[in-house]
Amino acid sequence: MAPYSQIQAGPHSDGPNDDRPVGRVLSRREVLALLAGMGGAAALAACSPLIPGAEPTPTPTPTPTPTPTLAPPAAQTPEGAATSAPTTAPTATAISASAGTAVTATLPACIVRPEQTEGPYYVDDQLNRSDIRSDPSDGSVKEGVPLELTFRVSSVNAGCTPVVGAIVDVWHCDALGVYSDVSDPGFNTVGKKFLRGYQTTDANGVARFTTIYPGWYQGRTVHIHFKIRTNPTGTQGHEFTSQLYFDDAITDQVHAQQPYASKGQRTLRNNGDTIYRNGGSQLMLPLVRAGQGYSAVFDIGLQAV
Repeated sequence: MAPYSQIQAGPHSDGPNDDRPVGRVLSRREVLALLAGMGGAAALAACSPLIPGAEPTPTPTPTPTPTPTLAPPAAQTPEGAATSAPTTAPTATAISASAGTAVTATLPACIVRPEQTEGPYYVDDQLNRSDIRSDPSDGSVKEGVPLELTFRVSSVNAGCTPVVGAIVDVWHCDALGVYSDVSDPGFNTVGKKFLRGYQTTDANGVARFTTIYPGWYQGRTVHIHFKIRTNPTGTQGHEFTSQLYFDDAITDQVHAQQPYASKGQRTLRNNGDTIYRNGGSQLMLPLVRAGQGYSAVFDIGLQAV
């Protein structure tokens, strides 16, 4: 599926006559003659600053008559229509790791994001679960810095209303860069189900996951894959696939801890990742501290629903 088109400003187009002067500057004599034709002294008094040395004649300011303050008229709505209160954009407090401070910013809840490649490790395991850290095959739980991840999905075409009943899939590698349920030259985890799962968006368009901060592997910066499918049982469903990214400075702090540190220093940062460079700055997770880990709310507006 082709990525959503991003609306960009087109190149500035200068017309052939944009820089050519139109008309000419009038002389003082011509200005006076023009003013005389517009009303004589009244025009001159109104425009007297144009005449060198002339002082404007002060005009008395009338005392305004106080008027009663009236309440604004009640809003008129069509018969049977509901009156909705204005919505307030959510406030996100993102962490600046380099400065060590929290920065509060108000962001709109309906944000169009770029679509990115699915990658080779997607498996439709149909694991309906919010906590994706465990492996159902043996009950083990992946170690790592906790991450609470919340998606808020809206429909751009429907006035940024919540998308209800959409399936949100999430999958990513563990702290050592290993994916579950795949065969790779570096590992074989077929049959394992850790760090995979899906949730269905609720009445507010929200789907929540409990996972861990991802590790890294050769050739990629740190990321999380996700897929959103609307109307999954119908014929008019829409599928959107992309990836999430992390601030490099925060990743450095996380990966200095175990079990991440045993993998060694990562070889690629965000700007060196060719996939990240294709819209990754619009897919950054706004992390906030939550206990021993982090949490993030990711707002996304879909255009085709």
